[in-house]
Amino acid sequence: MEYFPILEMPEETQALVVEHVAGNSFKDLYDLRASCKLMKALADRRRVCNFYDVLYVPWGLNMPAKLLKTCYAERNPSTLYIKGVHFVFTLNLEEEGVALMKLAADAGYERDVESVVRIGKLVRSVKWRWGLLHGVAFRAKRAEFISVVVPSFYSCQCASLLKRECICLWHIDTSKDDNKCDRCFWIKEVGLFFRDFEPISLIRDTRKW
Repeated sequence: MEYFPILEMPEETQALVVEHVAGNSFKDLYDLRASCKLMKALADRRRVCNFYDVLYVPWGLNMPAKLLKTCYAERNPSTLYIKGVHFVFTLNLEEEGVALMKLAADAGYERDVESVVRIGKLVRSVKWRWGLLHGVAFRAKRAEFISVVVPSFYSCQCASLLKRECICLWHIDTSKDDNKCDRCFWIKEVGLFFRDFEPISLIRDTRKW
C-alpha cells in the first residue's frame, strides 16, 4: 500500500488531518507536531484545542491551567463536561453543571451525561460530597469496586468480550459489545464514573476558567 504524503495535500486538508489527530490522542498530535514546521504551526492554532479530550491526558503530568482555560474558551466538549461535573458534584451547582454537561453531549461528547447525573444523585443521597477533602475515601471506594465488583463484569458471559488487557476501569467501556446484561451495563456506568471523576476532582476550581 502506497502512502500519500500529507504535505502534498491542500493546506485545508492538512488542517483537518491535524484536528482529527488531536481528537485521537495527545501523543499522536505531538508526534505530528514534531515532524515539521508546517505541522507545528497547524497544531498550535487555538482551534485545535477544541478537539482535545483532556480526560485522556496523563493527569500525573499536571496539565497546565492555561491550556485548560484555552480549551474551555474554544468550547472544548471535554472541558465543558469536566466543569459541569465539578459544578454538580463538588460545588453543588446542579442546574449550571447539568447545563454544561448537556452542551458537551450536544457537541457529540460520548460520555453518558444522564448516567453521571443519576450516579451523582445517589452519591449526594448518602451525603458524601466529592472533592479534594475526600480523595482518600474516594480512592478506597474505587479500589473496593475494582476488587469486588469489576471481576464479575469480566466473568459474566452475557456478551462477547472484545478487549481485556487487565481487570481495571480504563477499558471497561470497550471491553464488551452492546448485548451486555443490565447488571454489566450498570457496572460499566459506575466504573466510568470512578474512572473519570478522579482526574476531575484533582482540578481545584473550574470557576476560574
